[in-house]
Amino acid sequence: MKKYILTVITLTAILTACNDNFLERAPLVSISDANYWKTANDLKIYANNFYNQDGLLPRSQGAWFSQGPFGADADNGSDTQIHVDYNRRMNGENTLPASGGGWSSDDWTLLRNINYFMDHYSTVNDTWDNVKQYVAEALFFRSIFYYNKLRSFGDVPWASSTVTMDSEQLFSSRMPRNQVVDSIMHDLDLAVEYFPARGSGSWTGRVTKEAALALQARIALYEGTWERYHAKKNTAFKVSGSDGTRFIQKAADAAGALIALGEANGYPALDNIGDENGYWLLFNQFDYSNHKEVLLWRKYSLAEGLYTRWGSYTSNGGARGITKSLIDAYLCTDGKPIAVSPLYKGDADLKTLVTDRDPRLNQTIYVDDGKHLIWDRTPPSVFTTPTFESTSESRSVTGYQNWKGHNPYDYAGSLNGGTYTAGYIYFRYAETLLIYAEAKAELGTATQSDIDKTVNALRARVGMPGLNINDITTDPNWEFAGLSPLLQEIRRERKVELACEGMRVDDVFRWAAADELIAGKRPLGAVKQQWDNYPEASALFIEAVSKLSVNADGYIDPYQPYSALSNGFNFNLNRDYLSPIPTTEIVLNPNLAQNPGW
Repeated sequence: MKKYILTVITLTAILTACNDNFLERAPLVSISDANYWKTANDLKIYANNFYNQDGLLPRSQGAWFSQGPFGADADNGSDTQIHVDYNRRMNGENTLPASGGGWSSDDWTLLRNINYFMDHYSTVNDTWDNVKQYVAEALFFRSIFYYNKLRSFGDVPWASSTVTMDSEQLFSSRMPRNQVVDSIMHDLDLAVEYFPARGSGSWTGRVTKEAALALQARIALYEGTWERYHAKKNTAFKVSGSDGTRFIQKAADAAGALIALGEANGYPALDNIGDENGYWLLFNQFDYSNHKEVLLWRKYSLAEGLYTRWGSYTSNGGARGITKSLIDAYLCTDGKPIAVSPLYKGDADLKTLVTDRDPRLNQTIYVDDGKHLIWDRTPPSVFTTPTFESTSESRSVTGYQNWKGHNPYDYAGSLNGGTYTAGYIYFRYAETLLIYAEAKAELGTATQSDIDKTVNALRARVGMPGLNINDITTDPNWEFAGLSPLLQEIRRERKVELACEGMRVDDVFRWAAADELIAGKRPLGAVKQQWDNYPEASALFIEAVSKLSVNADGYIDPYQPYSALSNGFNFNLNRDYLSPIPTTEIVLNPNLAQNPGW
């Protein structure tokens, strides 16, 4: 049986009496090692726990006041979706913690549990073919763990085996982030090798080769572009001696391998091509077992006590709102941006706004056209006006309410204490197509064929014209200075296709783009005037509209009342791209050092 260089963990753990260092906890095993690690089924039972950890794949979505993945961009403080309360990190208000902050002992328990598996799986007396699936799962989930830590802290200690009281990792320095990603790539290379491909097979609920390639492509592109753009802007977060090229190439290779699998096997592939509201329908299904686009997802079931709450908030404003920045990114149906297209009708009201625009816009926001279903009941409930008059947890923030991710066919859930069972998508093929397009463009090797099978495949799904790399229409409102027209349009496509899926802040940070998209800016909403005399509006609605803050051009300006944002977000470009290491941890181990600006 194969042995590995890289991992180690524990089943459960308790604090040692010595100190609260992040890794210094001894394993407390609830079963006897001598009696447990016998068969592949033992490994399967152990690995099942990895799927049920919120720190790896978010599972528990039963919390109130959340829109789940469809509100994460707002919760994290992006430029495309905002919360009723402004994001403190984006305004430079985070403080240096003494402890916790994502670095406490409990925050490293998942790593110990995974590494414990890796320390023991080789004692199983079973064939490699029966064992390798679960080894691959441990490697896959360790990669997710370290990716999450990387995004928070940059450099982190790497532990490839269970840490004990005399382990050198307890007092070593943090591993440079690019070396951490090298180790993650190594883990995922092995996982991709060991996982079976789903291909035309049935959904099992377990990770497959396709999902591992998608994760590898995601992480590689994140690190590669982080290194490239922080180096170009000479920020404090650049990686000395590296421009990210090798990771960008790895992203292209992993995404390309997944595309090749799809071309050979018919899975993965895009779903709902040409279907009415096909894009919207991707995000509100109860079961994705037969979908070719969804690579990894979670099924919810009331019978098993598993449910979400987000339907209670996607049915109204949910204390979140899509911003004008996202709305303006959608092209017109001639494939041209709104600044130059003769088809653009303006944004005086929602119905005008979506006219002759990329159909994904009409399938992302609620529009008062009598067709945007809130609940499929008798009689049907359809959208008319934003919920400006509602309480804070249900209130509309910008006037652009998120229809994407809402399931109107789960009205029973709204009657059953707000318990909904639409599935949670972790990876979908569309993201990987965009990774491939971006990586190839960053490498300077993108061809029209590459764009046709990625960006243009996504546009074709909704009936939009394709992108011709030799005839790109200049947009005077492109967001990024000094970027090639091709990369501008690929980033636009990512912004639109992945809208409200929780990836925008990662994009802003890896592109070192907070100076262009966050700092000094206040996000705007819709034109307020369209609701001033809305037919049959309630008195409460009319009163709420009258109190909305607007800018000089009449757009809703939700954060205008906050004096802390009088000049826009005060994002600290020399500090806020990474979170700080708690001071207590640095006292315990000075070799950890602190992140820039803290």
